[in-house]
Amino acid sequence: MRGKPTQEPAVRTLAMPADTNPSGDIFGGWLLAQMDIAAGTVAYQRARGRVATVAVDAMSFHKPVYVGDVVSTYAEVVRIGRSSITLQVEVWVSRGRTGDEIKVTEGRFTCVALDERGRPRPVPPE
Repeated sequence: MRGKPTQEPAVRTLAMPADTNPSGDIFGGWLLAQMDIAAGTVAYQRARGRVATVAVDAMSFHKPVYVGDVVSTYAEVVRIGRSSITLQVEVWVSRGRTGDEIKVTEGRFTCVALDERGRPRPVPPE
């Protein structure tokens, strides 16, 4: 993804005080959970069914997230394997005080399509 994504975010939420560390910034783990939800949502749609995250292949935190920021998480499929789906995930915030749009983190997630028994299954063709 180059520049702010133009598609609708897979997840949009508001950063709240309960999600902060002692310094008042949003926990990285909370942000990672939002990214995993976005990756899983997009992978589920592409796989037409159940998926599980099996790897976070890369992760970069660029800027902190603050209470009151509107957090938008975007996920884009970048590779399809036999049973795997690799996604590039970016998080952008709209700063509560200024309205500035800022990319705060990005990562690469791999999900695997699962059958009804929880075993890997082929990703269907598009």
